[in-house]
Amino acid sequence: MTEKKRFAFRLPEFILTLCILFSGIMLAFSSGSFVLNFKSIGFSFVSTIEKSVHGVLSTAGNSFNAVKELAKLQKDYDELERKLTDYEQMRRSNAEIRKENERLKEQLGFATSLEEKNYPARIISRETDSLYSSITIDKGSVAGIKKNMPVIAYQNGNSGLVGKVVQVGAFTSQVMPIYSSNCTVSGRIQNTRDLGLVSGRGSQDSPLAMNYIRKRVLEELHYGDIIVTSGENNNYMKDLPIGTISKISIVDYNSLLNIELTPVIDFSRLENVVVVNLREINEAKK
Repeated sequence: MTEKKRFAFRLPEFILTLCILFSGIMLAFSSGSFVLNFKSIGFSFVSTIEKSVHGVLSTAGNSFNAVKELAKLQKDYDELERKLTDYEQMRRSNAEIRKENERLKEQLGFATSLEEKNYPARIISRETDSLYSSITIDKGSVAGIKKNMPVIAYQNGNSGLVGKVVQVGAFTSQVMPIYSSNCTVSGRIQNTRDLGLVSGRGSQDSPLAMNYIRKRVLEELHYGDIIVTSGENNNYMKDLPIGTISKISIVDYNSLLNIELTPVIDFSRLENVVVVNLREINEAKK
């Protein structure tokens, strides 16, 4: 068998190879090409890193500024919304004040126009018990209020009977309204002048009842006819509206009509009243 030739490392050849490599490296340094390439590579690498870092920082800065601007816009929006809410509340308050002033002006004008001395007052509480319905007003004996004085009101361009004073304190008084089951008022049908008695049924939401009107006048009556105070016994002024006819019932065995009335005054919306002194003249009208 023939042995394979082994590779033999020879010193002269190794030295020659080293010399060639050394010469090449020195030549590259002397010409500057090696240094130039190294600088170019380093510069490109560093430039790429700087560009990337700048991009990241720029994006982060823009995002931070955007968040900051958004927060400022939100704050400005909230402030404008608060101001708008305040403006709406102020507008509603002003509208309510104007309406209240108009009502008070209307009430004052009505009180001034009356022939009798009177005392404008405000309702401060109500008792809704069906047997003892009552209204409390903010005027009493100190203001000149006395027991049995009639109480009227001006509402929606119409005057009407509210009731009469039944109890007087120093600074407040209690009024028995016409819808109270204890209240009875002498009234007349305005068109026919037939006389009857008007009484309440204990609730401001219930119609009033008018009794003692005979059947013979049935053909002369109409829904919506006005019932006014008769003025008899000097309990109330004459011809003050009480209510309007809303229902007429006929009972065969009875010679009288059963008549229901809707009060002229809407008691559920009533706020101000006028207490009248029938025995004294209204000095303000002179």
